[in-house]
Amino acid sequence: MNNSVTNTARLLGAGLRALLVLTLVTGVIYPLAVTGIAQGLFSDKANGSEIKADGKVVGSSLIGQAYNLPLKKGQETPEPDLKWFQGRPQNGLGVNSVNTQYKLILSGATNRSGDNADLIKWVKDAKAAVIKDNSVNGYTVKASDVPADAVTSSGSGLDPDISPNYADIQVHRIAEKNNLSVAQVQKLVDEHTDGRTLGFIGEPRVNVLELNIALKELVTKS
Repeated sequence: MNNSVTNTARLLGAGLRALLVLTLVTGVIYPLAVTGIAQGLFSDKANGSEIKADGKVVGSSLIGQAYNLPLKKGQETPEPDLKWFQGRPQNGLGVNSVNTQYKLILSGATNRSGDNADLIKWVKDAKAAVIKDNSVNGYTVKASDVPADAVTSSGSGLDPDISPNYADIQVHRIAEKNNLSVAQVQKLVDEHTDGRTLGFIGEPRVNVLELNIALKELVTKS
């Protein structure tokens, strides 16, 4: 009987020691090691690819932001604030208390086929708006100038980038709205245009948040 009790106690003691060791290794040491490596080698990605302005985190380079005017009485959809570069049509963007530029309501595509009547209407309306908003004195946007990313959302609805073509057709509007020269604004776009990853992956792109931060700095200096 005593041997049975002793063996049981030993087994319980061994099990408890194994539990404590595994808890220490997998619950403390391993997470700390992974966190330390991530912070040491990939701190930007580990922290959510944060973008800072004026010493504060204002967003992520991976998530788009909306640049809209406050809703007016009776409006359901806010109008774009045309002094800023506009991103792609977005699903799931708005405002929140932490970053007043955006919130994540949902992420996903419209799931409508290319011949869906609603989708066709959305694209036509978006194209007309892009032409109207970006045609200013001395510069007229033609229908053939409007790229696909100006009138369609991405698969997630949260794409942070636009094509250089879409950025370019906004240059004259931005210059006019902010009392800048076209050359100044075009220089900003060129400086914030990233080429294909490794020279062959993806397409050239412009991060809208980073571009608008640079625009704000330029307007402040001017």
